[in-house]
Amino acid sequence: MLYSLARPLLFSLSAERSHDLTLAALRHGAGKLYPGRVPDRPVRVMGLDFPNPVGLAAGLDKNGDCIRGLADLGFGFLEMGTVTPRPQPGNPRPRLFRLRRSRAVINRMGFNNKGVDYLVEAVRGSGYKGILGINIGKNKDTPMEQAADDYLHCQRKVHALASYLVVNVSSPNTPGLRELQHGEALNALLGTLREEQSKLDQRNGWKVPLVVKIAPDSSDEELASMAEAFVRHGIDGVCVSNTTLERPGIAGEPHGDEQGGLSGAPLKPIAHRALDVVSRTLNGRVPLIAVGGIMNGEDALEKRRLGADLVQIYSGLIYRGPELIGEIARAWPKG
Repeated sequence: MLYSLARPLLFSLSAERSHDLTLAALRHGAGKLYPGRVPDRPVRVMGLDFPNPVGLAAGLDKNGDCIRGLADLGFGFLEMGTVTPRPQPGNPRPRLFRLRRSRAVINRMGFNNKGVDYLVEAVRGSGYKGILGINIGKNKDTPMEQAADDYLHCQRKVHALASYLVVNVSSPNTPGLRELQHGEALNALLGTLREEQSKLDQRNGWKVPLVVKIAPDSSDEELASMAEAFVRHGIDGVCVSNTTLERPGIAGEPHGDEQGGLSGAPLKPIAHRALDVVSRTLNGRVPLIAVGGIMNGEDALEKRRLGADLVQIYSGLIYRGPELIGEIARAWPKG
């Protein structure tokens, strides 16, 4: 009810202005005003105990400014980032667009964030005790042949603070990034990060699962090849999927021709297809976090039927508000 009252105001503003206003409200305790109740649906995944399977996807709070406010909404886990070693402004505005008829979003934000050092201090100052994922990427101006150095830098900085770590090689808004999903580039990156993970786990005395977030736009063969690489390298989880460069069913809609990654309802069949291929290839060998096109409880259950162990929302939260968190948790089978 509360969000239904606020939404007309938020939707009267530009998408990024609305985004900034929402974050400001969450920083000042707006999450405590939400009266919804999220039931317990405990699940154990990657050795972690989640109070419910509904998480916040990366991208909403890149800098960790709103951890406490977001936790008040009842998420089972939060994912901050994508964060890069150095601060960067991202792409020029406008770079975030709502497609209301399709219940979709197009973004070309470009990893705009205040850098990993800022995020580290924000996490430390939040006092958050729940499950926190941190999503890491490379700076735009880092040459591709040095990309692993950026991921390593972030990995070392956040390992002691993250419940799990996500390697983002799938954003369409950093030139060349998706090349890291395939072939020798993927193998080299995974080998480097897994070696460092082992060292950091041993030094700190606990395991921080390593998750890879992939794009939905690859062929079935490419997705299956990625999945097998994750098994070979001992990756702890796979997040399926990031936004898509495809444009299904939005022709003629205002902003439908904007460049960037598409999310929301039109992404659902594309993300479902990718999840199905990866899930069938993995056959239970690696846990799956599903994101993309979840607009109601049934969408989340469909992800579960396709093999997801956890789900994340972002665009659905824009269109439905915090009530979507409880709706998914209530729909998720107990046990």
